[in-house]
Amino acid sequence: MRMRIRAVIIVFILLPLILSFQSAKKTIIPLGIVAPIEKDSLIHASGFNLMGESVSKMISPSLTEEKFAENLVRIKNLQTKLYMCNVMFPGDMKIAGPNVNETTVLAYADHLFARAQKAEIKVIVLGSGTARRLPDHYDVKKATADFVILSKKIAVIAAKYQVKIALENLQSKETNFINTVKSAAEIVRSVDHPYFKLNADIFHMRREHEPPQHIIDAKDLLIHCEIAEDAERTLPGIKGDDFTPYLEALKNADYKGPIFVEAGSNYSETQMAFCFQFLAKQIENVYKN
Repeated sequence: MRMRIRAVIIVFILLPLILSFQSAKKTIIPLGIVAPIEKDSLIHASGFNLMGESVSKMISPSLTEEKFAENLVRIKNLQTKLYMCNVMFPGDMKIAGPNVNETTVLAYADHLFARAQKAEIKVIVLGSGTARRLPDHYDVKKATADFVILSKKIAVIAAKYQVKIALENLQSKETNFINTVKSAAEIVRSVDHPYFKLNADIFHMRREHEPPQHIIDAKDLLIHCEIAEDAERTLPGIKGDDFTPYLEALKNADYKGPIFVEAGSNYSETQMAFCFQFLAKQIENVYKN
């Protein structure tokens, strides 16, 4: 009898903790994190329902068929959904500027999207700062026009495999081409294709001192969003950054897609779990008010 009473008491003590943990996973906006696939269990336990990995590691055309087959098995057995891959092009494959080999780029894209489809990956983030870096003093208008033409062709291939591209703004420390959401949005509008859309990276926006209003201005283009703390690109919550102005912009843009944390990967289970709770709370405070 005493054992039963103790069991009931323990359940009542633990029940609020269990319920709070379960409710923590139900966020207003889907939350994901870019991290090594080996951290799947840790990611899942922390509360994230989506994850991202690199193209080169998971689905690159440079991987052998045997290695890709192994990756497909790993992806199938993940606890966390592998939703996206980033770094679409390797650094030595130019996609902007004077040295673009269009035939090579399009053949690579076709192979890449075919593999993404097999892996059931929904989004490929097009950052690839080195691949799109321009030579010093190169004509940016010409580079932009040529990039739009190439992107239209890449988008057609993406549509064939039903995988969406999310063009990412990157800070000027990483590349010298497409450094803002505003400039990325202008390119996406010019490409004008349903499978070529926009990733608003809030970390890079803050590094470039870009106003949140640019998110609202591009609200019809947004399919993806990424975030990290400003000073050292840490997980949200490590330094305690307030993302409210940018989250308010996402709310005003009626954005309901995922927000992915893209920071470093050398974090503890406690830090990752706290990151999830910290970011979910900021989002809740904004979206429910």
